[in-house]
Amino acid sequence: MLSERRLEVLRAIVQDYVGTEEPVGSKALTERHQLGVSPATVRNDMAALEEEGFIAQPHTSAGRIPTDKGYRLFVDKLAGVKPLSSPERRAIQNFLDGAVDLDDVVGRTVRLLAQLTRQVAVVQYPSLTRSTVRHVELLALAPARLMLVLITDTGRVEQRLIDCQTPFSETSLADLRARLNSRVVGRRFTDVPQLVQDLPESFEQDDRGTVSTVLSVLLETLVEETEERLMIGGTANLTRFGHDFPLTIRPVLEALEEHVVLLKLLGEAKDSGMTVRIGHENAHEGLTSTSVVTVGYGSGDEAVAKLGVVGPTRMDYPGTMGAVRAVARYVGQILAES
Repeated sequence: MLSERRLEVLRAIVQDYVGTEEPVGSKALTERHQLGVSPATVRNDMAALEEEGFIAQPHTSAGRIPTDKGYRLFVDKLAGVKPLSSPERRAIQNFLDGAVDLDDVVGRTVRLLAQLTRQVAVVQYPSLTRSTVRHVELLALAPARLMLVLITDTGRVEQRLIDCQTPFSETSLADLRARLNSRVVGRRFTDVPQLVQDLPESFEQDDRGTVSTVLSVLLETLVEETEERLMIGGTANLTRFGHDFPLTIRPVLEALEEHVVLLKLLGEAKDSGMTVRIGHENAHEGLTSTSVVTVGYGSGDEAVAKLGVVGPTRMDYPGTMGAVRAVARYVGQILAES
């Protein structure tokens, strides 16, 4: 275990290196921070931190920089989550309140996160597997042609055209709409198949074929939509950190183009807490020089998707964690109210 003083020295090194981009020396530390000890003592503390792998000496510089292990300790033990200021919170709310639909909410969230953190922002669309049905609308386009509109609790809207083998009357259509909604509204997608399986039998013989067709289209829609969608923004922000990537920025950019890599980065939506993965904790080779901060968002207590940012390991962790958490909270409120 590190002593309190050595933890303070590590905190000061991380803060200075993130702020100045320059390796940190013992003299600068004692001048900038009230450590209450001599530069010689700080040098000894830095030597101990280096021996234990928390800081390292880049090339021939006299100063030291944090390692992945040093940042990890900083995030776990030393860094609080920095709250956003009132003007920042108001700006977030005003910007997100202007959204007109789910695509707009996700698009605005990506832009906002990228601007606030000056990193790459990634936002996952709410997953339908964790969604509930808000409403099912059935519209007659022609005597034997219907449109099914599925609306979820997270504001997602899916439309499907249905060609029926025989004409379906307005009365039967209204009856099906009412019965279907009475069974599925407020229920999770995964429960729907069981809730509607005996519905055709409650209709007249002539209508059962059409009812079965409508239900099979509805169930297909539920299955199809478990495909996870993402939006990414702010990739150009990485060019500001060129010197933070050991050789080139290219492996990072290539990794960010892979949908599967991004989904793995965000992790399971049901883990809604804040996650910070630093450097080599990221399994993908192209991302070992980056840190990833993610959190779940949702319209209630349960997360329906994740959002987060990707940036260099030399990151303002308290500020980034604060921004990611605040944005997730506002997006959740918008989904709850929509």
